[in-house]
Amino acid sequence: MNRNILIGCGCLVAALVLVAVVLGVYTVSGYNRLVPGQANVDTAWANVQTQYQRRADLIPNLVKTVEGAANFEKSTLTDVINARANATKVTIDMSKAPTDPEALKRFQQAQDGLSSTLGRLLAVSENYPDLKANTNFRDLQAQLEGTENRITVARGDFNKAAQAYNVMVRSFPTVLYAGLLGFGPKAYFTSAAGAENAPSVSFPSFSPSASPK
Repeated sequence: MNRNILIGCGCLVAALVLVAVVLGVYTVSGYNRLVPGQANVDTAWANVQTQYQRRADLIPNLVKTVEGAANFEKSTLTDVINARANATKVTIDMSKAPTDPEALKRFQQAQDGLSSTLGRLLAVSENYPDLKANTNFRDLQAQLEGTENRITVARGDFNKAAQAYNVMVRSFPTVLYAGLLGFGPKAYFTSAAGAENAPSVSFPSFSPSASPK
């Protein structure tokens, strides 16, 4: 009887060890997939931030150029200045993709507000022939259009990386230990047209010589 008990205990221990080994293998394998997955999302997020910063850096020169135009609509210019200030105030750590959907929503709203006011300013500029003929203004206009296109692409790339990572985090059996290892789901951009699209911004046409940089 004692021998049977010992055999039974031995089998139980062996089974527990086998389960522990299998779980360990799954955990290590999952961890090794989560690390590069998270790194991809963080890199994509940094790219988004880089494009937004590029746009913010262009605006002071744009404002200075537009200020020199006679009788330009001051309210439109003021809206751009205020929108830029708001967009640069609402920040998220550049090195880590956001995990809080509400924080990303506030960031997105601030950036989209700046896109909207820039679109209005450039549309109004069509009414000022002297401004349209200004080489510096045309160059800035082209750079801004190119940057808006890059923002759209960067946001789409970020969403794809974030969604792929989130699927990984929420899949079984990774979902059982991902949170314990510090791998939580990431937030992503949303818009009326779909999560993969940035808001559409209409820019007026400009001289072919001022192509996007």
